[in-house]
Amino acid sequence: MKKAVNYLTPFMEAEKTAANGGVASTEIQYNGTVVLATVKGDVHDIGKNIVGVVLGCNNYKVIDMGVMQTCQQIIDECRKQKADIVGLSGLITPSLDEMVFNAKEFSKQGINIPLLIGGATTSRVHTAVKIEENYTKGQTIHVLDASRSVTVVEKLLGNSSEEFVTNIKTEYEKVRVNHANKKTQKRRCYFQCDS
Repeated sequence: MKKAVNYLTPFMEAEKTAANGGVASTEIQYNGTVVLATVKGDVHDIGKNIVGVVLGCNNYKVIDMGVMQTCQQIIDECRKQKADIVGLSGLITPSLDEMVFNAKEFSKQGINIPLLIGGATTSRVHTAVKIEENYTKGQTIHVLDASRSVTVVEKLLGNSSEEFVTNIKTEYEKVRVNHANKKTQKRRCYFQCDS
């Protein structure tokens, strides 16, 4: 897929030049900068790579750090690149705990950009209950699949970002309440059924 995008890039640049009156721009004007990484302990990157290609094709500067990235490496890269968004990917179950650790550490170190969470083992519930609660400086958003990444990033960086973030916060609060209620019901059933 990356080879295909590399092949198409000159054609896309030529189209931009033609749209700019035949004048080639010396500086690319990106819609934003996104740092992507697979968290420490995980070597899976197919989904992350697809997200990077999709965002790149939609004029976002994508910094793909690769796999097995420590929290500090991700923080340092976000600062170096002046990232607008950071995306964490993971496929295996231990990645979920690593993402929680990252969220806590991002907050401690003052990172406050939107945090995208993706990967096969991730979920909206886990993101709302475990990760968002620990990312106190910025907004956390679970992205179900690569095809939705552009829409989410556009909304986060667009003019109506405050409304979008408010809606996500409201949705995640409902998810947390529902999750807590289900846990309470399970405990109640366990104790009542055991008696």
